[in-house]
Amino acid sequence: MKFSTALLTSLALSSASAFTPRAFSGPATRLMSSLAADVSTPITEGSKIPSITWKTRTRIDSTDENPFDWKDLSTSDLFGGKRVAIFSLPGAFTPTCSSTHLPGYEAAYEEMKGLGIDEVYCLSVNDAFVMRQWGLSQGLEEDKTVGSLGFKKVKLLPDGAALFTRGMGMSATWTSNRGFGERSWRYSAVIDDCKVEKMFIEPGFIQDSDPDPFEVSDAGTLLNYLKSK
Repeated sequence: MKFSTALLTSLALSSASAFTPRAFSGPATRLMSSLAADVSTPITEGSKIPSITWKTRTRIDSTDENPFDWKDLSTSDLFGGKRVAIFSLPGAFTPTCSSTHLPGYEAAYEEMKGLGIDEVYCLSVNDAFVMRQWGLSQGLEEDKTVGSLGFKKVKLLPDGAALFTRGMGMSATWTSNRGFGERSWRYSAVIDDCKVEKMFIEPGFIQDSDPDPFEVSDAGTLLNYLKSK
């Protein structure tokens, strides 16, 4: 059986087009774009903070080298009925976070308490094991009381799955610049009974940013705000 050149060419083109990748712009794509924008659109002052389950490690009565066990805490457990100073940073053990950001809040802890703050939390998209080791490497004083979250002054909150970070609209990726993947953009806030009282977001919030600004989320800026109230 013989086929004409024109027919063979037509069949080849039809087959190729069937396997050619197409750009989709339907509802699913628009939904994905919308969700990506939501997790990187900062929450506004006066809004309620996200309600999530925090996967923490709490100290237990044990002589083991690792005297901790898992404990789920709610956002209400950590923030409910309290006025909290929180600061969030891109990662444990990273230079600015270790040299300035965390040490600044640890040094200002007592002064903040005297200005009406009940707790000071440091948040990072890292797991509970990394956060504890970072705290120890920073020389934070351990709270060895059974049931404690690890340290006496600034408490280190692990947001390993970035659930709180996304809910705050502060999700940022540094894929090509630092190879971090998803982390939190740097910010600080005062949270009063699970509502945002005041928020300081570092400028230039974009995805895969080259600069990592540290201008307004420092302890000094938050102290000045607390003193003004």
